[in-house]
Amino acid sequence: MKIGILSYHFPPEPAFIPGSLAEELAARGHEVRVLTGFPDYPGGHVYPGWRQRWHHETHSERLTVRRVPRYPGGATSTGARMASYLSFAGSATLAARRYFSDLDALYVFQLPATTFAAAGVLRLLGQVPAVLHVQDVWTRDGADEAAEGRWVARMGSAMTRIYRSAARIAVAAPSMRDLVVAAGAEPDRVRLVLNWTDERIFYPATPGAAARQLVRRDGRCVVMHAGTIGPRQGLETAVRAAAALDRTMDLVLVGSGSAERRVRGLAAELGADNVRFVERRSPVDMPELYAAADYQLVMLRDLPELRGTVPGKLQAALSCAAPVVASAGGDTTELVERVRAGLSCPPEDWAALADRFWLAATIPPPTRTEMGRRGRAAYLREMSLPAGVDRIERLLHEAAGRVTEPVGERRRKFA
Repeated sequence: MKIGILSYHFPPEPAFIPGSLAEELAARGHEVRVLTGFPDYPGGHVYPGWRQRWHHETHSERLTVRRVPRYPGGATSTGARMASYLSFAGSATLAARRYFSDLDALYVFQLPATTFAAAGVLRLLGQVPAVLHVQDVWTRDGADEAAEGRWVARMGSAMTRIYRSAARIAVAAPSMRDLVVAAGAEPDRVRLVLNWTDERIFYPATPGAAARQLVRRDGRCVVMHAGTIGPRQGLETAVRAAAALDRTMDLVLVGSGSAERRVRGLAAELGADNVRFVERRSPVDMPELYAAADYQLVMLRDLPELRGTVPGKLQAALSCAAPVVASAGGDTTELVERVRAGLSCPPEDWAALADRFWLAATIPPPTRTEMGRRGRAAYLREMSLPAGVDRIERLLHEAAGRVTEPVGERRRKFA
Protein backbone atom coordinates (compact mmCIF):
# COMPACT_ATOMS: atom_id res chain seq x y z
CA MET A 1 0.00 0.00 0.00
CA LYS A 2 0.90 3.66 -0.32
CA ILE A 3 0.46 5.00 3.22
CA GLY A 4 0.71 8.58 4.42
CA ILE A 5 1.48 9.56 8.01
CA LEU A 6 0.54 12.99 9.35
CA SER A 7 2.19 13.81 12.68
CA TYR A 8 2.96 17.08 14.44
CA HIS A 9 6.11 15.55 15.99
CA PHE A 10 8.49 13.02 14.49
CA PRO A 11 12.02 11.79 15.30
CA PRO A 12 14.53 13.14 16.20
CA GLU A 13 11.87 14.53 18.54
CA PRO A 14 10.74 12.02 21.20
CA ALA A 15 7.88 10.79 19.02
CA PHE A 16 8.56 7.07 18.98
CA ILE A 17 5.01 5.96 18.11
CA PRO A 18 4.74 7.63 14.67
CA GLY A 19 8.48 7.12 14.12
CA SER A 20 8.54 3.41 14.88
CA LEU A 21 5.24 2.90 13.03
CA ALA A 22 6.67 4.47 9.89
CA GLU A 23 9.79 2.31 10.05
CA GLU A 24 7.85 -0.89 10.72
CA LEU A 25 5.30 -0.30 7.94
CA ALA A 26 8.13 0.37 5.50
CA ALA A 27 9.88 -2.81 6.67
CA ARG A 28 6.68 -4.72 5.91
CA GLY A 29 6.80 -3.59 2.31
CA HIS A 30 4.56 -0.53 2.27
CA GLU A 31 5.53 2.77 0.67
CA VAL A 32 5.36 5.28 3.53
CA ARG A 33 5.32 9.08 3.27
CA VAL A 34 5.48 11.17 6.45
CA LEU A 35 4.38 14.80 6.64
CA THR A 36 5.57 16.60 9.77
CA GLY A 37 7.22 19.75 11.09
CA PHE A 38 10.78 20.67 11.91
CA PRO A 39 11.92 19.36 15.30
CA ASP A 40 11.46 21.82 18.18
CA TYR A 41 10.11 19.79 21.12
CA PRO A 42 10.27 20.28 24.08
CA GLY A 43 12.12 23.58 24.10
CA GLY A 44 10.09 25.37 21.44
CA HIS A 45 13.21 26.14 19.40
CA VAL A 46 14.24 24.41 16.18
CA TYR A 47 17.00 21.93 16.94
CA PRO A 48 20.61 23.00 16.27
CA GLY A 49 21.70 22.05 12.78
CA TRP A 50 18.17 22.34 11.38
CA ARG A 51 16.81 25.23 9.34
CA GLN A 52 13.16 25.61 8.42
CA ARG A 53 12.55 25.72 4.68
CA TRP A 54 9.81 24.66 2.34
CA HIS A 55 11.43 21.87 0.34
CA HIS A 56 12.96 19.46 2.84
CA GLU A 57 12.70 15.72 2.24
CA THR A 58 14.74 12.77 3.44
CA HIS A 59 14.56 9.36 1.80
CA SER A 60 15.33 5.80 2.79
CA GLU A 61 14.07 2.54 1.38
CA ARG A 62 10.26 2.83 1.10
CA LEU A 63 10.19 5.75 3.58
CA THR A 64 10.10 9.48 2.76
CA VAL A 65 9.84 12.25 5.36
CA ARG A 66 8.67 15.70 4.26
CA ARG A 67 9.03 18.53 6.78
CA VAL A 68 7.12 21.79 6.51
CA PRO A 69 7.67 25.06 8.40
CA ARG A 70 5.65 25.99 11.46
CA TYR A 71 5.84 28.66 14.12
CA PRO A 72 8.07 27.19 16.86
CA GLY A 73 5.97 28.50 19.72
CA GLY A 74 6.44 25.62 22.14
CA ALA A 75 4.26 25.89 25.24
CA THR A 76 5.17 29.45 26.19
CA SER A 77 1.58 30.70 26.02
CA THR A 78 -1.80 29.78 24.62
CA GLY A 79 -1.35 32.24 21.75
CA ALA A 80 2.07 30.89 20.81
CA ARG A 81 0.84 27.32 21.00
CA MET A 82 -2.14 28.03 18.78
CA ALA A 83 0.06 29.94 16.32
CA SER A 84 2.20 26.83 16.07
CA TYR A 85 -0.82 24.58 15.54
CA LEU A 86 -2.37 26.83 12.91
CA SER A 87 0.87 27.48 11.02
CA PHE A 88 1.47 23.73 10.82
CA ALA A 89 -2.07 23.27 9.56
CA GLY A 90 -1.50 25.79 6.78
CA SER A 91 1.86 24.35 5.74
CA ALA A 92 0.68 20.74 5.91
CA THR A 93 -2.44 21.45 3.87
CA LEU A 94 -0.45 23.19 1.14
CA ALA A 95 2.07 20.35 0.94
CA ALA A 96 -0.48 17.54 1.14
CA ARG A 97 -2.18 18.32 -2.18
CA ARG A 98 0.71 16.86 -4.17
CA TYR A 99 2.61 14.86 -1.56
CA PHE A 100 -0.42 12.79 -0.48
CA SER A 101 -2.34 12.84 -3.77
CA ASP A 102 -2.19 9.10 -4.64
CA LEU A 103 -2.34 7.44 -1.22
CA ASP A 104 -4.26 4.28 -0.47
CA ALA A 105 -4.77 5.38 3.16
CA LEU A 106 -3.66 8.10 5.58
CA TYR A 107 -2.67 7.56 9.23
CA VAL A 108 -3.02 10.57 11.55
CA PHE A 109 -1.25 10.60 14.91
CA GLN A 110 -4.04 12.58 16.52
CA LEU A 111 -3.02 15.01 19.26
CA PRO A 112 -4.66 18.38 19.91
CA ALA A 113 -1.68 19.89 18.07
CA THR A 114 -2.59 17.95 14.92
CA THR A 115 -6.31 18.74 14.93
CA PHE A 116 -6.41 21.77 12.61
CA ALA A 117 -3.91 20.19 10.21
CA ALA A 118 -5.90 16.94 10.11
CA ALA A 119 -9.13 18.83 9.40
CA GLY A 120 -7.54 20.71 6.52
CA VAL A 121 -5.75 17.72 5.00
CA LEU A 122 -8.79 15.42 5.19
CA ARG A 123 -11.00 18.04 3.57
CA LEU A 124 -8.41 18.57 0.83
CA LEU A 125 -7.78 14.90 0.03
CA GLY A 126 -11.45 14.02 -0.12
CA GLN A 127 -11.51 10.38 -1.16
CA VAL A 128 -8.36 9.23 0.67
CA PRO A 129 -9.53 7.16 3.67
CA ALA A 130 -8.01 8.07 7.02
CA VAL A 131 -7.18 6.19 10.23
CA LEU A 132 -6.97 8.44 13.30
CA HIS A 133 -4.88 7.22 16.23
CA VAL A 134 -6.37 9.37 19.01
CA GLN A 135 -4.01 10.10 21.90
CA ASP A 136 -5.86 12.81 23.78
CA VAL A 137 -9.37 14.19 23.54
CA TRP A 138 -8.70 16.90 26.11
CA THR A 139 -8.84 19.92 23.85
CA ARG A 140 -8.00 22.39 26.61
CA ASP A 141 -4.38 21.25 26.28
CA GLY A 142 -3.18 23.36 29.18
CA ALA A 143 -4.64 26.63 27.94
CA ASP A 144 -4.93 29.43 30.46
CA GLU A 145 -8.47 30.30 31.51
CA ALA A 146 -8.65 33.69 29.82
CA ALA A 147 -8.03 32.30 26.34
CA GLU A 148 -9.37 28.82 26.86
CA GLY A 149 -13.01 29.09 25.87
CA ARG A 150 -12.54 30.35 22.32
CA TRP A 151 -9.92 27.76 21.41
CA VAL A 152 -11.80 24.91 23.09
CA ALA A 153 -14.80 25.66 20.90
CA ARG A 154 -12.75 25.87 17.69
CA MET A 155 -10.75 22.75 18.39
CA GLY A 156 -13.83 20.83 19.49
CA SER A 157 -15.59 21.70 16.25
CA ALA A 158 -12.59 20.62 14.18
CA MET A 159 -12.27 17.35 16.10
CA THR A 160 -15.94 16.55 15.52
CA ARG A 161 -15.46 17.02 11.77
CA ILE A 162 -12.46 14.72 11.57
CA TYR A 163 -14.08 12.06 13.79
CA ARG A 164 -17.06 11.98 11.44
CA SER A 165 -14.94 11.82 8.28
CA ALA A 166 -12.39 9.20 9.41
CA ALA A 167 -12.77 5.71 7.99
CA ARG A 168 -11.38 4.14 11.17
CA ILE A 169 -10.45 5.52 14.60
CA ALA A 170 -7.95 3.87 16.96
CA VAL A 171 -8.09 4.96 20.59
CA ALA A 172 -5.14 4.64 22.97
CA ALA A 173 -7.23 3.68 26.04
CA PRO A 174 -10.49 1.73 26.46
CA SER A 175 -12.59 4.51 28.00
CA MET A 176 -11.45 6.91 25.28
CA ARG A 177 -13.85 5.12 22.95
CA ASP A 178 -16.86 6.62 24.75
CA LEU A 179 -15.31 10.08 24.59
CA VAL A 180 -14.70 10.03 20.84
CA VAL A 181 -18.15 8.55 20.18
CA ALA A 182 -19.69 11.33 22.28
CA ALA A 183 -17.65 13.80 20.21
CA GLY A 184 -19.09 12.54 16.91
CA ALA A 185 -17.38 9.28 15.90
CA GLU A 186 -19.44 6.36 14.61
CA PRO A 187 -19.14 3.54 17.19
CA ASP A 188 -18.54 0.76 14.65
CA ARG A 189 -15.48 2.56 13.31
CA VAL A 190 -13.66 2.77 16.65
CA ARG A 191 -11.03 0.22 17.75
CA LEU A 192 -8.65 -0.04 20.71
CA VAL A 193 -4.92 0.15 19.94
CA LEU A 194 -2.85 0.59 23.08
CA ASN A 195 0.34 2.60 22.72
CA TRP A 196 3.74 0.96 22.83
CA THR A 197 6.96 2.35 24.28
CA ASP A 198 10.40 2.84 22.77
CA GLU A 199 11.53 -0.77 23.01
CA ARG A 200 15.06 0.07 21.91
CA ILE A 201 15.42 1.81 25.27
CA PHE A 202 12.90 0.32 27.69
CA TYR A 203 13.60 -3.33 28.42
CA PRO A 204 14.59 -5.27 31.56
CA ALA A 205 18.00 -4.16 32.82
CA THR A 206 20.40 -4.81 35.67
CA PRO A 207 21.25 -1.71 37.73
CA GLY A 208 24.87 -0.66 37.93
CA ALA A 209 26.56 0.84 40.96
CA ALA A 210 25.88 4.41 39.80
CA ALA A 211 22.16 3.77 39.40
CA ARG A 212 21.92 2.15 42.81
CA GLN A 213 23.80 5.04 44.43
CA LEU A 214 21.48 7.56 42.80
CA VAL A 215 18.25 5.79 43.76
CA ARG A 216 18.94 3.95 47.02
CA ARG A 217 20.46 5.09 50.28
CA ASP A 218 19.64 2.18 52.57
CA GLY A 219 17.61 -1.03 52.59
CA ARG A 220 14.22 0.65 52.60
CA CYS A 221 11.65 0.12 49.85
CA VAL A 222 12.01 2.69 47.04
CA VAL A 223 9.03 3.89 45.00
CA MET A 224 10.10 6.00 42.02
CA HIS A 225 8.13 8.46 39.90
CA ALA A 226 9.92 9.14 36.62
CA GLY A 227 8.71 11.87 34.28
CA THR A 228 6.84 15.14 34.33
CA ILE A 229 6.10 16.85 37.65
CA GLY A 230 3.08 18.76 36.44
CA PRO A 231 -0.54 19.62 37.22
CA ARG A 232 -1.92 16.40 35.74
CA GLN A 233 0.14 14.14 38.00
CA GLY A 234 -0.84 15.61 41.36
CA LEU A 235 2.36 14.51 43.05
CA GLU A 236 1.47 16.45 46.19
CA THR A 237 -0.65 13.40 47.06
CA ALA A 238 2.40 11.15 46.82
CA VAL A 239 4.48 13.48 48.99
CA ARG A 240 1.82 13.51 51.72
CA ALA A 241 1.56 9.71 51.58
CA ALA A 242 5.33 9.25 51.78
CA ALA A 243 5.64 11.75 54.64
CA ALA A 244 3.33 9.53 56.70
CA LEU A 245 5.75 6.61 56.23
CA ASP A 246 9.07 8.33 56.72
CA ARG A 247 10.66 5.28 58.40
CA THR A 248 9.20 2.72 56.00
CA MET A 249 9.93 3.76 52.40
CA ASP A 250 11.57 6.34 50.16
CA LEU A 251 9.86 8.27 47.38
CA VAL A 252 12.24 9.29 44.58
CA LEU A 253 10.98 11.80 42.00
CA VAL A 254 13.04 11.80 38.81
CA GLY A 255 12.25 14.63 36.40
CA SER A 256 10.96 18.17 36.38
CA GLY A 257 7.97 20.23 35.37
CA SER A 258 5.78 23.21 36.10
CA ALA A 259 4.63 21.88 39.49
CA GLU A 260 8.11 20.97 40.73
CA ARG A 261 8.56 24.04 42.92
CA ARG A 262 5.21 23.47 44.62
CA VAL A 263 5.94 19.77 45.21
CA ARG A 264 9.40 20.53 46.60
CA GLY A 265 7.90 23.16 48.87
CA LEU A 266 5.34 20.73 50.26
CA ALA A 267 8.03 18.12 50.96
CA ALA A 268 10.04 20.74 52.86
CA GLU A 269 6.96 21.96 54.74
CA LEU A 270 6.12 18.41 55.87
CA GLY A 271 9.72 17.62 56.75
CA ALA A 272 9.57 14.59 54.44
CA ASP A 273 13.22 13.57 54.46
CA ASN A 274 12.30 10.35 52.68
CA VAL A 275 11.21 12.29 49.57
CA ARG A 276 14.14 12.92 47.27
CA PHE A 277 14.36 14.75 43.96
CA VAL A 278 16.63 13.72 41.07
CA GLU A 279 17.04 15.97 38.05
CA ARG A 280 15.75 14.85 34.67
CA ARG A 281 17.80 12.02 33.17
CA SER A 282 18.30 10.80 29.62
CA PRO A 283 15.77 8.11 28.61
CA VAL A 284 18.64 5.67 28.01
CA ASP A 285 19.49 5.88 31.72
CA MET A 286 16.00 5.04 32.89
CA PRO A 287 15.90 1.21 32.65
CA GLU A 288 18.78 0.95 35.13
CA LEU A 289 17.10 3.45 37.44
CA TYR A 290 13.84 1.50 37.18
CA ALA A 291 15.71 -1.66 38.12
CA ALA A 292 17.41 0.06 41.08
CA ALA A 293 14.01 1.00 42.54
CA ASP A 294 11.43 -1.44 43.86
CA TYR A 295 8.31 0.06 42.23
CA GLN A 296 7.38 2.63 39.61
CA LEU A 297 4.69 5.15 40.60
CA VAL A 298 2.05 6.08 38.04
CA MET A 299 -0.11 9.03 39.07
CA LEU A 300 -2.98 10.92 37.50
CA ARG A 301 -5.32 13.41 39.12
CA ASP A 302 -9.04 12.73 39.47
CA LEU A 303 -10.16 14.59 36.35
CA PRO A 304 -12.79 13.28 33.89
CA GLU A 305 -10.51 13.69 30.88
CA LEU A 306 -7.77 11.60 32.55
CA ARG A 307 -9.92 8.58 33.34
CA GLY A 308 -9.68 7.50 29.70
CA THR A 309 -5.91 7.89 29.61
CA VAL A 310 -3.10 5.37 29.94
CA PRO A 311 0.10 7.41 30.50
CA GLY A 312 3.20 6.36 28.58
CA LYS A 313 5.19 5.77 31.76
CA LEU A 314 3.00 2.73 32.45
CA GLN A 315 4.02 1.03 29.20
CA ALA A 316 7.67 1.90 29.88
CA ALA A 317 7.50 0.38 33.37
CA LEU A 318 5.75 -2.78 32.18
CA SER A 319 8.21 -3.22 29.32
CA CYS A 320 11.05 -3.00 31.86
CA ALA A 321 9.37 -5.63 34.08
CA ALA A 322 9.04 -3.07 36.89
CA PRO A 323 6.14 -3.57 39.35
CA VAL A 324 3.81 -0.58 39.60
CA VAL A 325 1.97 1.43 42.22
CA ALA A 326 -0.87 3.26 40.45
CA SER A 327 -2.76 6.19 41.97
CA ALA A 328 -5.24 6.93 39.22
CA GLY A 329 -8.74 6.23 38.01
CA GLY A 330 -10.30 4.53 35.05
CA ASP A 331 -8.22 2.65 32.52
CA THR A 332 -4.84 2.95 34.24
CA THR A 333 -5.81 1.17 37.46
CA GLU A 334 -8.02 -1.30 35.60
CA LEU A 335 -5.06 -2.35 33.46
CA VAL A 336 -2.68 -2.70 36.42
CA GLU A 337 -5.19 -4.78 38.35
CA ARG A 338 -6.20 -6.92 35.38
CA VAL A 339 -2.66 -8.02 34.55
CA ARG A 340 -1.68 -8.17 38.28
CA ALA A 341 1.39 -6.01 37.70
CA GLY A 342 1.27 -4.11 40.98
CA LEU A 343 -0.92 -2.21 43.42
CA SER A 344 -3.49 0.52 42.86
CA CYS A 345 -5.68 3.00 44.73
CA PRO A 346 -8.08 5.85 43.88
CA PRO A 347 -6.50 9.15 42.75
CA GLU A 348 -5.89 12.15 44.99
CA ASP A 349 -6.34 10.14 48.21
CA TRP A 350 -3.10 10.40 50.17
CA ALA A 351 -4.25 8.08 52.95
CA ALA A 352 -5.14 5.33 50.48
CA LEU A 353 -1.82 5.81 48.71
CA ALA A 354 0.04 5.67 52.03
CA ASP A 355 -1.64 2.33 52.66
CA ARG A 356 -0.46 1.09 49.22
CA PHE A 357 3.07 2.32 49.96
CA TRP A 358 3.06 0.44 53.28
CA LEU A 359 1.78 -2.73 51.61
CA ALA A 360 4.34 -2.39 48.82
CA ALA A 361 7.14 -2.23 51.38
CA THR A 362 5.94 -5.42 53.10
CA ILE A 363 5.69 -7.51 49.92
CA PRO A 364 8.76 -9.79 49.64
CA PRO A 365 11.17 -9.27 46.71
CA PRO A 366 10.27 -12.56 44.91
CA THR A 367 6.62 -11.49 44.78
CA ARG A 368 7.60 -8.08 43.44
CA THR A 369 9.65 -9.80 40.73
CA GLU A 370 6.64 -11.90 39.78
CA MET A 371 4.51 -8.74 39.47
CA GLY A 372 7.07 -7.32 37.07
CA ARG A 373 7.20 -10.55 35.07
CA ARG A 374 3.41 -10.56 34.65
CA GLY A 375 3.47 -6.90 33.60
CA ARG A 376 6.10 -7.52 30.93
CA ALA A 377 4.22 -10.55 29.60
CA ALA A 378 1.07 -8.41 29.30
CA TYR A 379 3.05 -5.65 27.59
CA LEU A 380 4.47 -8.02 24.98
CA ARG A 381 1.05 -9.56 24.40
CA GLU A 382 -1.12 -6.43 24.26
CA MET A 383 0.98 -3.26 23.94
CA SER A 384 4.22 -4.06 22.12
CA LEU A 385 5.33 -2.50 18.84
CA PRO A 386 4.54 -5.61 16.73
CA ALA A 387 1.12 -6.01 18.37
CA GLY A 388 0.27 -2.33 17.84
CA VAL A 389 1.50 -2.19 14.25
CA ASP A 390 -0.43 -5.37 13.44
CA ARG A 391 -3.62 -3.61 14.55
CA ILE A 392 -2.84 -0.32 12.79
CA GLU A 393 -1.93 -2.16 9.59
CA ARG A 394 -5.22 -4.03 9.75
CA LEU A 395 -7.14 -0.76 10.17
CA LEU A 396 -5.34 0.77 7.18
CA HIS A 397 -6.34 -2.23 5.06
CA GLU A 398 -9.94 -1.92 6.28
CA ALA A 399 -10.00 1.81 5.60
CA ALA A 400 -8.74 1.25 2.04
CA GLY A 401 -11.39 -1.40 1.48
CA ARG A 402 -8.89 -4.20 0.95
CA VAL A 403 -9.87 -7.74 1.86
CA THR A 404 -6.91 -9.37 3.56
CA GLU A 405 -6.13 -12.36 5.66
CA PRO A 406 -5.84 -11.53 9.37
CA VAL A 407 -2.49 -10.02 10.12
CA GLY A 408 -0.20 -12.83 11.19
CA GLU A 409 1.72 -13.28 14.34
CA ARG A 410 4.69 -11.20 13.33
CA ARG A 411 6.76 -10.82 16.42
CA ARG A 412 10.16 -9.30 16.98
CA LYS A 413 12.52 -10.86 19.45
CA PHE A 414 12.92 -8.62 22.48
CA ALA A 415 15.79 -8.42 24.94
